Amino acid sequence: MIDPYESALDSIPGAHPYPRTSRYHDAEIDVHRLPDGAEVRYARRRLLPPLNAAADERAPHTVNSGERLDHLGQRYFGDPGQWWQIADANPVLDPRELTAEPGQEIEIPLPGGFHG
Repeated sequence: MIDPYESALDSIPGAHPYPRTSRYHDAEIDVHRLPDGAEVRYARRRLLPPLNAAADERAPHTVNSGERLDHLGQRYFGDPGQWWQIADANPVLDPRELTAEPGQEIEIPLPGGFHG
């Protein structure tokens, strides 16, 4: 369940550097100082939990011809921008590999389960 106060903060510009649905929403924001003193803000590296630790929170999906991760994000999460949750639940470097071959089985995180 979404905290109503957090939801209210989403409507305030600058309250969150990333929207609640972003893969970077929970990433820590840090500051790098340049030699001239200017500050550059950046999102720190986002680490994923070990894949075997989240195995009970995923369901298999067999890829069909023409499917893309944004299609699967819409189908399973109601938002094509949530494709990254599927990418995070599968051990590949290039997310396009997940839908490149029809018949391949990939893992879909269950709602409320695995989040990177």
